[in-house]
Amino acid sequence: MPQNDLTSVSHAQTAATSPRPRKVPRILVLGGGSVGLYVARRLRKKLKKREAAIVVVDPRPYMTYAPFLPEAGAGSIDARDVVAPHRRALKGVDVLQGKVTAIEHGRKHVTITPEEGDPYEVSYDELVVGLGSVSRTLPIPGLAETAIGFKNVEEAIAVRNHVINRLDVASSTWDAELRTRMLTFTFVGAGFAGIEALAEIEDMARYATRQYDTISPEDLRFVMIEGTGRILPEVTEPMSLYALDTMKERGIEFHLETFLSSCEGGHVVTSTGVEFDSDTIVWTAGVRANPVIKEHSDLPVDKIGRVAVTPALQVVTEDGEVVEGAWAAGDCAAVPDLVNPGSFCPPNAQHAIRQAKRLADNIVAQYKGREPQDYEHKNLGVVASLGLYKGVAELFGWLKLRGPLAWLAHRGYHVMAMPTGNRKIRILIGWVGQFLMGRELVSLGSLHDPRNEFRAAAVPPPKPKEKVVQKVTASAGK
Repeated sequence: MPQNDLTSVSHAQTAATSPRPRKVPRILVLGGGSVGLYVARRLRKKLKKREAAIVVVDPRPYMTYAPFLPEAGAGSIDARDVVAPHRRALKGVDVLQGKVTAIEHGRKHVTITPEEGDPYEVSYDELVVGLGSVSRTLPIPGLAETAIGFKNVEEAIAVRNHVINRLDVASSTWDAELRTRMLTFTFVGAGFAGIEALAEIEDMARYATRQYDTISPEDLRFVMIEGTGRILPEVTEPMSLYALDTMKERGIEFHLETFLSSCEGGHVVTSTGVEFDSDTIVWTAGVRANPVIKEHSDLPVDKIGRVAVTPALQVVTEDGEVVEGAWAAGDCAAVPDLVNPGSFCPPNAQHAIRQAKRLADNIVAQYKGREPQDYEHKNLGVVASLGLYKGVAELFGWLKLRGPLAWLAHRGYHVMAMPTGNRKIRILIGWVGQFLMGRELVSLGSLHDPRNEFRAAAVPPPKPKEKVVQKVTASAGK
């Protein structure tokens, strides 16, 4: 049972009556990602149930650890192991599964739209906005119809299944032009997400060719399209160039300072005039704050739709006035970077998790009558995987690693950051299993439309006024 009623008005009340008072203050956490999950866990640890009720709202029943999506897509980690189920990770916290569709902080009400049923409102005393980000797309012809993102675990597994399926189909196809199209894989956006996704999927696909007598690694074509003049802008230029050279040596084709102009019907056209056909187009060209914040909220936002906050993660107006009872962190918040004055904290897991802990501590401090503290964190460094046993890492401002050592640093850091010991152990077991037995390379593409075969086998409905006759027949001989 919930700690207390989640709605501000009971079913028997009308809009004209006053809300029923709550027994304890309610802290409403919007979003169950890195920010929401860590905020709620820390608040529950530091505040007893009689001190505060904590409610988390998210359309998914789990938190996805995004840095492991490329490895999940490549089959190095089981898809279920890169997510933390809310109801297991958030003991003592109320979890509502639904989409936040409106925020009215003036009334201290949030509108939630569940997957089924009518929208409803939830009131609160303190609001934490951790709604994260969504893919930042552009009005490119064919993009919505043919491309797929790489922002959540469902998309990562769909890409994996699709790539293996293209290998399966191409291995039995004798049309050279069609085969080339099937074996051409295009990625757009060369930031961390795009490079890691491309590197892991390419590594997996070339490994998979061992299973096909008619496909060699050289038959595969991997293409990266990037609008700027370099890849991995999060690392220093020498490390970026090393990663670029390493991936080029593997046969990956890069088109820098190039934009995707069109991809209608899988026919890729770039701004530099390059044209080719590709059955696989993966879009990883950036993210933007959840649009509900700018479009259906009365909270102050910056020019690109992020919630404006102070270094203490309190929502603040353009005039610098703190909005009481409102907090925000993560990808959807413009958090000032005190280590680099004049800039904002980058939208990555390292900052999101640490901001969440500071935010929770600040709410507790406010409850205890103390002043909230500013969030200040010096970047520990960056780690990026470039496929199995390959990577780049820059740590502590002076330690630079390449190859297997960087790859180990990447895995070590992220497995420690993965929430819950259960998931840490499962990931480690998965890695050991892969090392001993190799990758599991099976396409389960039918998972994405499991009713397709049943629909094809279904008998068409009768014509109007035609009588339906049902007969029983034995399934075995007499």
